[in-house]
Amino acid sequence: MSEQAASIRVVIVDDHPLVRDGVRACLEASSHLRVVGEAGDAAAAERLILAERPDLALVDIGMRGESGIDLIARLRQQQVATRLVVLTMYDNPEYVAEAMRAGARGYVLKDAPSDEIFAAIDAVLAGGFYYSAGVIPLPGAGQSPSPQLTQREKEVLALIADGLGNKRIASALGLSVRTVETHRLNIKRKVGIEGTAALLKYAFSRDWAR
Repeated sequence: MSEQAASIRVVIVDDHPLVRDGVRACLEASSHLRVVGEAGDAAAAERLILAERPDLALVDIGMRGESGIDLIARLRQQQVATRLVVLTMYDNPEYVAEAMRAGARGYVLKDAPSDEIFAAIDAVLAGGFYYSAGVIPLPGAGQSPSPQLTQREKEVLALIADGLGNKRIASALGLSVRTVETHRLNIKRKVGIEGTAALLKYAFSRDWAR
């Protein structure tokens, strides 16, 4: 986690207690994260999130009664500031699209490495989006039909175009190296490209290289 991630307050929403226990143990292994509550259904989750106002909530899709997507949409309608990340077993692109349209900022698969949860938290709290490896978002899944880079991601990309490595970018922007790596990975996933050369071409084509 980045230096800016100290005391991040998280809520876990899943209808399986064993899953919640596992996710809690994973998160609390990091000194920067604090789980402030758990819920097993959408109604309880809404009450918890409105009461605690956590920084971020990890929300399952398939729950008894109302789905996690419905919960996310309702919280967004209420303009709750909590960032919402889906944590689910479903990799269907339609679910991804529905979740992101509802207001989720990230989509992580339960069978992904635990590092992906931390990467998603970093990316989402930095203002970006995050898709788990193996998840392919459909056009329109996010807040716009095409991938949009945050201002910070554009700054990182511009410094990549200047030839700076991750450590120098981190120093220039006052970030941790891990946060820069997360931004770099998120940029690649958003624009669907791999490799530094392709990133440079993308930056120059949009006049983000300096």
